[in-house]
Amino acid sequence: MKEQYLHLASPADTDEEAVVRLKEIIGILRKECPWDKKQNHETLRSCMIEEAYEAVEAINKNDYDNLEEELGDIMLQVVFHSNLGEEEGKFCLKSVVNRECDKMIRRHPYVFLKESSNNEVKSIDNVLEKWENIKAREKSSNTYSDRLKDVPFAFPALTRAFKVQKKAADIGFDWDNVSDAVDKVKEETAELIEAYNLVGNNLSSITEELGDLLFSVVNVARFLKVDPEEALGITTDKFIKRFSYIENQGLACGKRMEDMTLDEMDKLWDEAKELGKNER
Repeated sequence: MKEQYLHLASPADTDEEAVVRLKEIIGILRKECPWDKKQNHETLRSCMIEEAYEAVEAINKNDYDNLEEELGDIMLQVVFHSNLGEEEGKFCLKSVVNRECDKMIRRHPYVFLKESSNNEVKSIDNVLEKWENIKAREKSSNTYSDRLKDVPFAFPALTRAFKVQKKAADIGFDWDNVSDAVDKVKEETAELIEAYNLVGNNLSSITEELGDLLFSVVNVARFLKVDPEEALGITTDKFIKRFSYIENQGLACGKRMEDMTLDEMDKLWDEAKELGKNER
């Protein structure tokens, strides 16, 4: 290592020193690394998303060694963006952290403020309600429609739909029961089929009806207290597992998938499905 950077070679002893070490490393890279020099908030957007999802994947797998690494990658993104903000004279790491600290204190008055009492919140639901109310005041969300609009468009579509529906349901705009929500799925399915069968197959109409169907399915998930992102993720993994079974069984018989008939693949799919049931 270059002599001027030797002090960065050893792990830090405290949380504070560790953050300082990372901040200094990012500062050096911004000056000396061709790739890091060219980055800005926009070019780093995909990195932020990818690192967050990789951390979630580690949590799902209970892989704490990998989680430690992925959290470090997320922290790298936070420090990098803060460094960019400081270069632009807009914000810095200190202001980012202080702003978050202030927000946590402000949104937990029953914990931090003398005039408040823990008696104000007797359950998790009370805490969440208070959080949303304070958040709405901070964002000047004067109407319930504003609260729906505050759900970021950048969220995964299923998650955004779920959160928008939940906020609408909180003020009583909701189905009476899950049966009504299921009936809506049937209705939207029929409308999608109708749009598809129309002469010309208008893509705009089909897209709209498909969106309505997905939105109604999310409603059913919400009633059943199922995370739609998680449910779809499980099904996608299941599809990959069954698909792999078809390919492996075909290769064992000397056949590549592209040389198999659909009937042959369907038969192996059913075998994989039965094996899955037996493994439960």
